[in-house]
Amino acid sequence: MTNVGAMTHFALAILALASGVYTYLGVRSLLDGSASQIFFAAIVYASAVSVGIYVFWAYLMRFFPLIIERSGRLALIGVMIVGGGMIIAMSSWLNAAALAGSAALEQHLAVTLEEYAGDLDAAHGRALSAESLLPDVQRASERFSRLAEDERSNGALTGTSGSGSVVQLLGQMGAQLDELGDAIRNSRTQTETLFEKGRAHLSAMRTLVSAPGPVQPRADRYAEEAVTLSGVIAALQETSIAPSVKRAAEDLSIGFIAPIADGLDANLAARQSQIMATVESSVEAQSQALAQAADEIMAEPRVASRRFQPLSSAEAVIRYASDFAPSWAGAISIDLLPAMLVFMLAIAQNVSMREGAIQADAETMSAADMMRALAVYREMSSLEGQADANLEVTKSAPDEPPAEQDEPVLKNSVTPISSIVKK
Repeated sequence: MTNVGAMTHFALAILALASGVYTYLGVRSLLDGSASQIFFAAIVYASAVSVGIYVFWAYLMRFFPLIIERSGRLALIGVMIVGGGMIIAMSSWLNAAALAGSAALEQHLAVTLEEYAGDLDAAHGRALSAESLLPDVQRASERFSRLAEDERSNGALTGTSGSGSVVQLLGQMGAQLDELGDAIRNSRTQTETLFEKGRAHLSAMRTLVSAPGPVQPRADRYAEEAVTLSGVIAALQETSIAPSVKRAAEDLSIGFIAPIADGLDANLAARQSQIMATVESSVEAQSQALAQAADEIMAEPRVASRRFQPLSSAEAVIRYASDFAPSWAGAISIDLLPAMLVFMLAIAQNVSMREGAIQADAETMSAADMMRALAVYREMSSLEGQADANLEVTKSAPDEPPAEQDEPVLKNSVTPISSIVKK
């Protein structure tokens, strides 16, 4: 037991020292100040942790096996649980930060990279959604232009060919719609330029995530790229042409100005006025359709602005703990492994005490006690032998009742004790 105790304390010291080293590495990432201040503060904290772990488990190894009562054992188990929780709070999570801090930071960068990529795609799609209005605008423009050409060439609307007020009105509406279509097409160029710029920033961020070397400098450069990308995403959302389409569509109806009928006779002028009223109704209907479509596009949710949040290695390990379960298991095990040693010593002590209690009587028995015990043993052995002999005689005798003798004969066959003494 002496050798086991020395080996146990040596192993406990090694475990406490290892926990202190990883605690030192983990706590350095949380401290601010000069290099010397960080060094001495981390050394002091790690030393205190190592001493605390060693003393705590050494006390339990010394006292737990000696406590036999159930209530005392339960009380010490409660102390062990509370102390284990305190050790996890002051050391284990820092050990996990030292073991998996860099990987956790890279995990954080990779997760935020996917989020930024999703935001960029969503903003790009929202900016391009206004282009779905371009076919409607083109069809309306072509329809007005075609009607103007038919009226000019063969008088399809008024019955009189030529460039009159109807042709002038139809050409005006077609030109306004062409301008709106050109604005929609030009907005695509700006949208694509911003989108390519955002993709370039994403590519740089992806390179920083997978690049070799220390993670902290890469995280700083990643944060700069993330800020720039956020600005690109915000600008991309402002390039949507949907509000301009809505205003232009409303202007088609509100700003509609019909020219005066210029027909040479009253009949032609009346037909021109009738056609211009029909054109006005058609323009108003087209204006409402475009405005409604633009409203639906603008009602789509905007991409929420995202701000990159830098994390320390310890914070990253805690946030992504589920992805680094083996590291957490190792960090906690190195601190709580002595609990297994405590229980092993307690079990061995209990077995040793039970065996010692059995041998205690034999070690303290005197010679007189031994002689008395032997005499009792011999007597019990002789009695057992007589009992066996009587049993054998009983089995061998016939099953006839014993002969009865008269009482006087029995009395005469008894020899008095006094006669034996005289002889």
